[in-house]
Amino acid sequence: MEQRKHRNRKFNIKSFFRFAEKGTNVDLPLLVITIILLGVGLIMLYSASYVKGLYERGDSLHYIKDQALYAAAGLGIMMFVSKWDYHIWRRYTLLILGITYILLVLVFFMPEINYANRWIFIPGGPTFQPSEIAKFTVILIFADWIQRFGTQKMRTFKYGLLPFLILLGSIAGLVIVEPHISATLIICAIGAIMMWIGGTNEKFFFLGVLLVVLAVVMAYFLNPAGLWDRAMSRITAWQNPESDLRGSGYQSYQSLLAIGSGGLFGLGLGNSRQKHLHLPEPQNDFIFAVICEELGFIGGMLVICLFLALLLRGMYIAFRAKDKFGAMLVVGVISQITIQAFLNIAVATNTIPNTGISLPFFSEGGTSLLMLLGEMGIVLSVSRYANLEKGE
Repeated sequence: MEQRKHRNRKFNIKSFFRFAEKGTNVDLPLLVITIILLGVGLIMLYSASYVKGLYERGDSLHYIKDQALYAAAGLGIMMFVSKWDYHIWRRYTLLILGITYILLVLVFFMPEINYANRWIFIPGGPTFQPSEIAKFTVILIFADWIQRFGTQKMRTFKYGLLPFLILLGSIAGLVIVEPHISATLIICAIGAIMMWIGGTNEKFFFLGVLLVVLAVVMAYFLNPAGLWDRAMSRITAWQNPESDLRGSGYQSYQSLLAIGSGGLFGLGLGNSRQKHLHLPEPQNDFIFAVICEELGFIGGMLVICLFLALLLRGMYIAFRAKDKFGAMLVVGVISQITIQAFLNIAVATNTIPNTGISLPFFSEGGTSLLMLLGEMGIVLSVSRYANLEKGE
């Protein structure tokens, strides 16, 4: 009865602006954690990027100016979306899925950057990666299906595995041939987590894992666009970064130098030496190395603790959600953020091979930040309706 009431609730734009409406407050701890992550991220982005901005762009504020504007817009979007009844997203699943497929195909007609077709260029405007939209699409569709199928059907092959694998395979297949290995890993990980928590039968779940492994083996033999050759070169550099300091091992080696130089308490905010054109992409993939160099082991651990706090609070909200759709939306979004943070930190510390992935809330990238904050708005919306139920 409660789910039907939400599904039939009509969309009323006036409700977007009732921020003081009784009983509709968002989850304050999650909101505070998000704002702290964003604030610290902006500070560290400026510190990590001003040297590169000055040398390469002639403006030390080049990266932070755009990011600050996107952050302000993203906060507005987050609060705006948090006022929506999150059930409204179920009405537009097919539309969003169709747009995602179109964008993932459109990238192959765009200019290459570093031998990859990952970006869509808007004339006179920003660039963006459709893979960011694809992550949200997988979360939305999976949450809708898990709610729609119910516990019993999710235990069957026809409903609990087949449609999920078809969707995941088609989207991940388009992303990996861009090529974009890290985004493919994240999309597959999000899907696997949501299927497991959503109730897919264990034997069907592991059958799906086996099929994914077989797909990887097939990719090894087909080797599209030299994808496997690049992956193997990165694995070699990961095992011994010093073996190719002029090539694939350079990034990891410089990152380890930055982290090691920071020691326990760091060199001080703004005092990184490796960001002076030694460490590649200090404003993006390797911003965590700058954090550790300037703020030390203590600073790096505090950043990790912030992401852990986000994970724990998110799972608490998922547990309190009114329905499975809301719970799975939260699980998907929080999983995406924590997986991406883990992979970025693991790359910076050379725990895993270099995958070229950004650190949420910290790395430069305006459109991805907008998507991220928009997704957090959906999580806050779920928390708002959970709080409303508690008030009733």
